[in-house]
Amino acid sequence: MGASKGIGAASDFYRVRVVRMSETEPPEFEWRDDILWRESAAAEPEPDVEHYRVEAVAIDDDENVTPLGVFESTQDAAEAVDTAAEDLGNLTRSEFEDRYFPAV
Repeated sequence: MGASKGIGAASDFYRVRVVRMSETEPPEFEWRDDILWRESAAAEPEPDVEHYRVEAVAIDDDENVTPLGVFESTQDAAEAVDTAAEDLGNLTRSEFEDRYFPAV
């Protein structure tokens, strides 16, 4: 996400959200000659690994998203959201972008 034009408080341009991501692996398959494929014997399912991604979203374009960080717990993600939300209220747009957006 590149910095676009506009002067003002960061909260006039961005909001912060958390997205829960799950990393479940697809099932493995066993090849057989008499059928195209079948699922392998049922095994103990792997535990679902979850991560929480904190993102800054442009208010005027929901598809204009910049990841701010990935966290393993909801508590860590909530703390990151609180910090970023506080910065949205205290920083200008350019200060927020300088602090949170990676240099392109």
